[in-house]
Amino acid sequence: MSGTLNLQEEILRLKDERRAIILSHNYQRDEVQDIADFVGDSLELSRTASTIECEVIVFCGVHFMAESASILSPKKAVFLPEPDAGCPMAEMIQVSSPRKVWKTFPGYETQPTFVFPHEFTLREMKARHPGVPVVAYVNTTADVKAESDICCTSANVVKVIESLPGEKVICIPDRNLSLWAQRNTEKQVIAWDGFCHVHDRVTKEDVLTAKREHPRALLMAHPECRLEVLQRADHVTSTSGMLRYARTSDAGEFIVGTEIGLMHRLKKENPNKAFYPLRKDMICPNMKKTTLQSVLRTLRELRHRIIVCEEIRVSAKKALDRMLEI
Repeated sequence: MSGTLNLQEEILRLKDERRAIILSHNYQRDEVQDIADFVGDSLELSRTASTIECEVIVFCGVHFMAESASILSPKKAVFLPEPDAGCPMAEMIQVSSPRKVWKTFPGYETQPTFVFPHEFTLREMKARHPGVPVVAYVNTTADVKAESDICCTSANVVKVIESLPGEKVICIPDRNLSLWAQRNTEKQVIAWDGFCHVHDRVTKEDVLTAKREHPRALLMAHPECRLEVLQRADHVTSTSGMLRYARTSDAGEFIVGTEIGLMHRLKKENPNKAFYPLRKDMICPNMKKTTLQSVLRTLRELRHRIIVCEEIRVSAKKALDRMLEI
């Protein structure tokens, strides 16, 4: 305990010295969330950071999140404590020159290896559907956002799709989010075949098991889950939406259908309510890479700065701004 307290004290001291703020995604380790100035969804955190007077942003998350912070705060120095903390789903799509990357994801022992991204690129997909607007989930790299017409979050994807002209949209990169959107719009949603391995592993059998074990609990599910899971949920929403739903609902028990890092904040904000993971292995290894030690090292050394080149930054920001305008 004393070691942790010493780490926390040194982090706070250096944070003041560097005129820094610490951002933590909802999926980070408990102790990282506790040391952060702000905890939340990725875009929510980047928007908050853009309004704060500071010189340094330490983003405890994955690479595309730090990119978003850099896009919205170009005059601030953005650092990612763990430089190899990436998002496999974001890597499943490239603007051009696709490369094959082999990954093994825990929980897929029967199909342990996936090849991604696709054999074709985002530009090739746009060429196959000329004139069809591209909606990029915020869980994408900066260059993919720059190549897209507008961004969306898991909370506003349907509203964004409905705001666009025409009867078709291309939605990238999460097929599950696209299928959920398709159920809630009359437009044709052309989906990229990407996925979040943490959410995609959940099946309807997992839902039935969880509800059998916790019959009085309401199921909150993230739209990155499969449609067969979302159809059986009591509430489909983002992580911020889950926090609001748990806080305002009269229910006393909840099954949490997202990465288990959210459980920490749910329990802190609702000490008199019970929360159960939909699956105990809904863990993102990349989100768990960041530790107090790596946060401290970042503040000491100011290494692993994330910089988005200006041409891409400006185009990516346009896609984000178009979303915010609606």
